[in-house]
Amino acid sequence: MHKTAFSTIIFLSLTASVSALAQTAVRRPNILFIFSDDHSTQAIGAYNGRMASLNPTPNIDRIAEQGAVFRQSFCGNSICQPSRATVLTGKHSHLNGVTHNGAHWNGRQTIFPRLLKEKAGYQTALIGKWHMHPDPSDEFDFWKVLASSGGQGDYYNPDFNTQNGPERIRGYSSDVIADQSVRWLEKRDKNKPFLLMCQFKSPHVPRLPPIRSAHLYADTVFPEPPTLLDNYQNRQPYLSKHWMGFDVAKLAMIPPKNTGYKPDREHTKALKRMTPEQVEAWHRAYDEQVQKYYDVMNSDVVKDKAKLQRFKYQAMMRNYLRCVEAIDGNVGRLLRWLKDNNLENNTIVVYSSDQSYYIGEHGMAEKRWMYEESLRMPLVMRWPGRIKPGTKIDQLVQNIDYAPTFLEGAGIPVPTEMQGRSLLPLFAGRDVQWRQTIYYHYYTNGEHNVPRHDGVRTDRYKLISYYTDNSYELFDLKSDPNELRSVYNDQGYRTVREKMLIELGRQRGEASVPADVFAEPYVHRGKIHR
Repeated sequence: MHKTAFSTIIFLSLTASVSALAQTAVRRPNILFIFSDDHSTQAIGAYNGRMASLNPTPNIDRIAEQGAVFRQSFCGNSICQPSRATVLTGKHSHLNGVTHNGAHWNGRQTIFPRLLKEKAGYQTALIGKWHMHPDPSDEFDFWKVLASSGGQGDYYNPDFNTQNGPERIRGYSSDVIADQSVRWLEKRDKNKPFLLMCQFKSPHVPRLPPIRSAHLYADTVFPEPPTLLDNYQNRQPYLSKHWMGFDVAKLAMIPPKNTGYKPDREHTKALKRMTPEQVEAWHRAYDEQVQKYYDVMNSDVVKDKAKLQRFKYQAMMRNYLRCVEAIDGNVGRLLRWLKDNNLENNTIVVYSSDQSYYIGEHGMAEKRWMYEESLRMPLVMRWPGRIKPGTKIDQLVQNIDYAPTFLEGAGIPVPTEMQGRSLLPLFAGRDVQWRQTIYYHYYTNGEHNVPRHDGVRTDRYKLISYYTDNSYELFDLKSDPNELRSVYNDQGYRTVREKMLIELGRQRGEASVPADVFAEPYVHRGKIHR
């Protein structure tokens, strides 16, 4: 063959290959993953919970309306750092190494952001709450993570660790994180698909809302959960000994000026972070409301246990939903930015939280337990052209499924070490062979006086194993959705009990939980006060 002709063929072949690669890159969807901390499904309109009538999350709801809401979405370990590690790795806590808050993060293990970058040319970023130790290294192309309070960050004028050193940014945390996310989006390499993990710290305690939100819910009477005054009977005695009531965080927020009330440690810290202008604006906005709280707490209400519980619940919800409203407003900003930049049709948008939360259920304001309110995990997702608007998905999904979903969505094979499954087959609306059981394992014995436990949940039944003393709870979620009565020792459920015990053993095996986890000395064992 003539040399010139041969060269021409090679050139055309290379050009075609480059063009094909470019087209593939264009087809790969962008991924905007929005994550919050302790956002209860009851406080998301799309879940039609008891707060839905207050319309607390119109922008998050829009993601569900234009895409899908996962109505049976769960976490595998209801606590901050372990849930985040599971999202990144697609593996349960005992395999990714983060079984409890404060555990060491192994940043060299397989995670979906690194695979997106290395296998599919994604530009990747995480902005906001990382909350693992140590900070990222090369897990992302760009990262800017909340720094103080053990990685929790602060609500006002938050400090960040970045690749270029520490940085303090003035403003309200949720606004700042959204600002920085938009800034990264605008400066990114527009020739590459992107993964942006925008991670808010709110509505985690101490739940300081924006100054601008003082008018919100000021006179609202929030619907009470049916278990607000739970007497904790008919279950294991652990539940009645919890330290997870409404006083977990000071409900009064920052005390009014010139009243003699002293702020607690968290609020003293918040005041020191604020500028003088912010402090003055805070007092103008909130002092009158907070004074009313102190007035009630100095009245005869405190002598009536039920009235006091109801009053504290109302105070907690007011600030909780104010924090949620600030998240939702910033979700709206991000959605508008995608639309204004013609990116919404080729971007997967996900909203989730590290776990759901007890907002008064069982008289609690926390997470950790395997009871429904903290076992659940909000998940709404939009992907134009792939997810039909208004889709409702009822299969049992878990946070181990997030990483495989993002990888398959980008056209990358899912590593066999990941324990989850891609959710893509569920989008088509066809019958899919799917898991019938989820596995849960909480490791942090003694924190908030909650014992270590694991368990399994099917569509109808839930078995919880408090294996440090060989005790169990079994719930029929159809007849007892509020989990008020364990039927473990009920002879009418003997067959169910035996099947669930067998299923627990099978799930422990499938999840590759080491046998020594269930033997003394228990890993990360703390003290339970009885």
